[in-house]
Amino acid sequence: MKKAIIIGSGPAGISAALYLQRSGKIDVTVISSGIGALAKAEKIENYYGFAEPLTGEQLYNQGIEGAKRLGVKFIEEEVVSLTFNSEFKPVAVTDKGEYQGDALLIATGAARKSVNLKGVKEFEGKGISYCAVCDAFFYRGKDVCVIGNGEYALHEAMVLANTSGSVTILTNGNEMTAALPDNIKLNTKKIISVDGGTTVEGITFEDGEKLSASGVFIALGVAGSGDFARKVGAELDNGRIKVNENMETNIPGLYSAGDCTGGTLQVYKAVYEGATAALAMIKYLKDN
Repeated sequence: MKKAIIIGSGPAGISAALYLQRSGKIDVTVISSGIGALAKAEKIENYYGFAEPLTGEQLYNQGIEGAKRLGVKFIEEEVVSLTFNSEFKPVAVTDKGEYQGDALLIATGAARKSVNLKGVKEFEGKGISYCAVCDAFFYRGKDVCVIGNGEYALHEAMVLANTSGSVTILTNGNEMTAALPDNIKLNTKKIISVDGGTTVEGITFEDGEKLSASGVFIALGVAGSGDFARKVGAELDNGRIKVNENMETNIPGLYSAGDCTGGTLQVYKAVYEGATAALAMIKYLKDN
């Protein structure tokens, strides 16, 4: 039986899961670390089929229960990266394991967290990066930093540790929530700025201390849709994943739906795109 992996359990991901599961010939797994943008929706009353308003959390939970009733599998883990194996099958890498599918849908929403620090925007592409897999090559033997404090930051740091001279995670005053291996340094001081001339040269902390670094990688919170896309070479358009009318990316077997494709950030749009992606995935899995 062919396997479909869905990253994200919001309206787009669950809509796709329903269609894929009902095809009867596909093993469907949704991987998610919890509710996303719907958590901020206090009241929804402009959506077809509900006589009374409901909260975003209620809509989210009802969607999950409906998918579970049909037999969709759910894994509550944080996806930190996306890759392809030697057979060019998509693999979702989480903080606890790896899950391979025959097709994969990115439906993780639109947010990509940056950090409001002096020098970050100025040095984007000149030492500031959002993808260790993409840019580690440029910092071979050099000292680099990762700004973040969770599993995603740890994953990026471990990627960089394979080639960089040294790697330091900067939590910017926050508590580190992941256990660090011995080859990763930690600095919890508050950051004032990213410094340099034509490229990044270091970090200045609130107490005046400076740290030399040739590269600074941003990995706040959990990995988002753009992060996943960059790691496998999927095309982006102004930070959103670029797809065609069937929600296909430029990479065979990789799809995206919902807020991460841009446009109107509404539930109805996410549901439509999830269903569209699922129908295209069903055809792809049948033909491949």
